Amino acid sequence: MAKSEVITDSMQELDRLKTVQAVMDGQLRPGVAAERLEITDRQFRRLLERYRQEGPSGLVSRKRGRPANNRLSADREAAALGLIREHYADSGPTLAAEKLRERHGLTLSKETIRRLTTVAGLWVPRKQRPPKVYQPRNRRRPVTSRA
Repeated sequence: MAKSEVITDSMQELDRLKTVQAVMDGQLRPGVAAERLEITDRQFRRLLERYRQEGPSGLVSRKRGRPANNRLSADREAAALGLIREHYADSGPTLAAEKLRERHGLTLSKETIRRLTTVAGLWVPRKQRPPKVYQPRNRRRPVTSRA
């Protein structure tokens, strides 16, 4: 019994598959196909070769399921959150980033700190904050001219 393989494709990968199949059927030239996919001719030839060897599963991204190269390590993330909770819990991400860099030697971007503090519940983005309620003022009487 053959092993059945489930291939999950993104829309981009489905578009690649259709384009590669069109080239294989002779309906499209490789140069035009590369332009359509916004990749170089050489990269398209690599895709074509992988398709010939592995079939449709060869077009699936090899990066899928792997962590990003620039991912923040768990211990560094925990250290940053600990310092923020201890010293800068009432500050915004920009100030926290500056102080972590100056006082603690921990260089992280303000957007990374914004993401960490939002997930931890220390920071609420402006759009998600409840609106401020202002006390309405009493209306003034209109000024009438005296002649």
